[in-house]
Amino acid sequence: VQLVESGGGLVQPGGSLRLSCVASGFTYSSYAMSWYRQASGKERDLVARISSARGRTFYADYADSVKGRFTISRDNAKNTVYLQMNSLKPEDTAVYYCNAFKSAGGYDYDYWGQGTQVTVSS
Repeated sequence: VQLVESGGGLVQPGGSLRLSCVASGFTYSSYAMSWYRQASGKERDLVARISSARGRTFYADYADSVKGRFTISRDNAKNTVYLQMNSLKPEDTAVYYCNAFKSAGGYDYDYWGQGTQVTVSS
């Protein structure tokens, strides 16, 4: 199982970045996919989550701090989840982690990537 994040970097306040996470080694389409972040000295927090497909619809939810600025999306043909981040603020600075989760048959399947650093600074 692998989750490989990319797209982090240094950006000025007000700028944009798009994070990508490519999954392999499991049935990606059946998992809910999420982005978490962890700022230095703080706990890891949920940023955004997108469901597995329910029919043809994906459902997304967001932390209040990023609503209206971040958009999560997924491409099941590419086993990839994205996080488009606009209007970035210094407080968005953190390591961003990709997560895959499914609960089935009484078991939780919970996978994490290694993280990608996002720094928002002038």
